[in-house]
Amino acid sequence: MIVRKSIEINGKTLTLETGRMAKQANGAVLVTYSDTSVLVTAVASDEAREGQDFFPLSVEYREKYYATGRIPGGFIKREGRPSDKEILSARLIDRPIRPLFPDDFMNETQVIASVLSMDKENDADVLAGLGASAALGISDIPFNGIIASVRIARVDGNFIIYPTISELHNADIELIVAGSEDSIMMVEGEAKEVSEAELQDAIAHAHEAIRKLVLLQKELFAEVTVEKREVVAKEYPEGLEEKVKSFSQSKVAEAVKITEKKERRQALKDIAKSLIDELADEYPESESDIKTLLHDIEKKEVRSMILNSKKRLDGRGLTDVREITCEIGVLPRTHGSALFTRGQTQSLGVVTLGSKSDEQIIDGIEGESKKDYMLHYNFPPFSTGEAKPIRGVSRREVGHGNLAERAIKPVIPMDGSFPYTVRIVSEVLESNGSSSMATVCSGSLSLMDAGVPVKSAVAGIAMGLIKEGDEIAILSDILGDEDHLGDMDFKVAGTRNGITAVQMDIKIEGISSEIMANALAQAHQGRMHIMDIMDKTISEPRSEMSPYAPKIFYFKIDVDQIGTVIGPGGKTIRHIIEQTDVQIDIEEDGTVVIASPAAESADKAKFMIEQLTEKPQLGKAYKGKAKRVKDFGVFVEFLPGKEGMVHISELDVNRTNKVTDVVKEGDEIDVVIKTIAPDGKIALSRKMFLQQQEKKENTI
Repeated sequence: MIVRKSIEINGKTLTLETGRMAKQANGAVLVTYSDTSVLVTAVASDEAREGQDFFPLSVEYREKYYATGRIPGGFIKREGRPSDKEILSARLIDRPIRPLFPDDFMNETQVIASVLSMDKENDADVLAGLGASAALGISDIPFNGIIASVRIARVDGNFIIYPTISELHNADIELIVAGSEDSIMMVEGEAKEVSEAELQDAIAHAHEAIRKLVLLQKELFAEVTVEKREVVAKEYPEGLEEKVKSFSQSKVAEAVKITEKKERRQALKDIAKSLIDELADEYPESESDIKTLLHDIEKKEVRSMILNSKKRLDGRGLTDVREITCEIGVLPRTHGSALFTRGQTQSLGVVTLGSKSDEQIIDGIEGESKKDYMLHYNFPPFSTGEAKPIRGVSRREVGHGNLAERAIKPVIPMDGSFPYTVRIVSEVLESNGSSSMATVCSGSLSLMDAGVPVKSAVAGIAMGLIKEGDEIAILSDILGDEDHLGDMDFKVAGTRNGITAVQMDIKIEGISSEIMANALAQAHQGRMHIMDIMDKTISEPRSEMSPYAPKIFYFKIDVDQIGTVIGPGGKTIRHIIEQTDVQIDIEEDGTVVIASPAAESADKAKFMIEQLTEKPQLGKAYKGKAKRVKDFGVFVEFLPGKEGMVHISELDVNRTNKVTDVVKEGDEIDVVIKTIAPDGKIALSRKMFLQQQEKKENTI
């Protein structure tokens, strides 16, 4: 049976459909908005693997090139590994649904979103988040909630739900918000230095649309009734819970008071080892269960300590930010560098400046585009004291890098006044809590060190939450363990003037607007504190760039002269590059961009191009070269690729009987342009040049 439910949003129809496609999946929903359609499927294995102690959820988001009538590039001509856009979209689906599966459900579960049609104006990523909730809802897979995802933008002071891609170009707020009927589950987005109140207003508008989409799903579920699988609560061997608690609770309570991370972790490991040895005879195959129970006790004790004593794992108060140090210019040959250390989290930010040819080319289903600003985030295993294989860029690295890139983007000059491609790389050297926000800080400092004319500094902070009933504690600058054992990870980045990026993930079933307001206010306080420390190191961009950074010069030529500069098969421009050792890019409007570490090389390249593109001027003198000698005169190349003829009568002030008496092939000869015919033929005169020289001498 095919079931469809529709709603109108922003003047367009959004439809949920099931029963026509992918019927062997546990749940499948086609979400269509305008001419954009995404099929979302949900499948879970019948049984959990033996000994499975974590929830194996995987989410994939894949864009099909046929969705926009395109064939993929390259030799293979088929979709390959997921792009950054696809990875980021998959994370947007994963984060709000993951907390809504029952704790004891351990069956392997996979959600796949396939973009089947796209109109190049309405993005499918948020539609896929809605489809994931709907597909899980109509399946037999246990899922504790109904959620929806929407994109909201503010354009010219007005909020738009599901804005088009073209509308986003003029937006000063762009957020993706996921939530249930009652609360917000996830926020991700960027803004152009807006206030906390404006951000909350945008989230509130998004929540109104989310409620309507939750009701739409309820209408769908009313006609598609599926019995959910029973989730069997985990059972421990008889007496094990009591013995673990009796043996370890007081010891764990003392261990979590150890403020140094390594010592605390070692103390907890020692407790686990002693307990496993103690219970080895009575519970010989329960090592995994013992560790799980100990983790639950640790979580309870940490949360209790924070709520009751207002004391955190490292001894700080709830609003305290860890000690911060900032250094700039730490790498001698890079264009800009900064080392930002906050407690046990450290990011090395490095800026590289390039020319237009260094722009990133992005080939997506919407078409080809270019980026002249990018930020890349690396999280090596040694940053957490681990030894693990490195197998390419992880989804986490892509996500954290994107957040930091968004945070800094509003202060990068994008008006054409800074003709460089900018790349920031964050090397996370230590990590114990919000390395992405440390990346924002190191990236901002390194830009100033590089002399990039940014509008202002950008700083970021991660906020946490512990909530037990009505008891609430909001934590500033959370540690890794506080993130793991807490209920919220809320990252806020911005300048002194306002917020530039946010990312919020909730592990409980949402938070109230009051908690969010308090978290934003506390984040503002922490952000200003961090920025005060950053300003003591460097408060404005350096006046000069690194001597190792390329110098970029640009000027314009006529569009019809582009071919002349490039030459047949690129021969001419390659010759100039080889002669001057510069980079040259020519844009469609005739703008020539020359990049070179040395100004002299750039000047030489510019002179060569100007010679190629110079238009002959009547009466102007040129030094040319005799190319072909005839009885009636000589053809002279007076500009690269431009020739004129000097008639025998114009070779000298005196009568010339034979051309070769004055000039031979290959000789240099000074000439003046005498006439330019309508058909472009140019008559040159050596006689006029000699007369001009004689006149100058007589004047002197």
